[in-house]
Amino acid sequence: MKRLIDFSFSSILLVVLLPLFALLSLLLYCCLGSPILFKQTRSGLHGHPFVIYKFRTMTNAVTLEGKPLSDKERLTRLGIFMRKYSLDEIPQLINVWKGDMSFIGPRPLLMEYIPLYNQKQVKRLFIKPGLTGWAQVNGRNAISWEEKFELDVWYVENRTFQLDVKILCMTILRVFQPVGISHPASATMKRFTGSKKEPSA
Repeated sequence: MKRLIDFSFSSILLVVLLPLFALLSLLLYCCLGSPILFKQTRSGLHGHPFVIYKFRTMTNAVTLEGKPLSDKERLTRLGIFMRKYSLDEIPQLINVWKGDMSFIGPRPLLMEYIPLYNQKQVKRLFIKPGLTGWAQVNGRNAISWEEKFELDVWYVENRTFQLDVKILCMTILRVFQPVGISHPASATMKRFTGSKKEPSA
């Protein structure tokens, strides 16, 4: 049933949002050039890799040594605006349509994070990743990785259709009243380097 809902609504939204998709693509091409989309391998259901799609929000600027500048330095004004209102996530409707993702679930993270999960955190891989989730409507990037994973695992263990509807409604509210876009100490969420300790039994 959830897959049928994901497929049906993603198909509708891809058609309805096509003009917005085209407008953002044009703006990004004028500001950043090609490519318009950011593609990256992320971990999906049971840790299987898939390619996620997002609109680009950063330049490719590098230092004299050839190293990428910090996220804060590479973020454009258009990119900041798009992140604030989650417009950069629109291409992920393609991932939902394809079946790589669901509308609701833990956010898909880098493959390299999988070996760093403890026995409890790995449960977030037991379901498909989502466009939005319990952690996103309860802090997003303003909370720690450990808090995010606690919320993700809670969702996996307690998910219901009613909870999904609640998360969807809360997500719509967050889009118009955005909070937690970035981590307090950086322009984007810092990389996950592993939890300090295993969860208590």
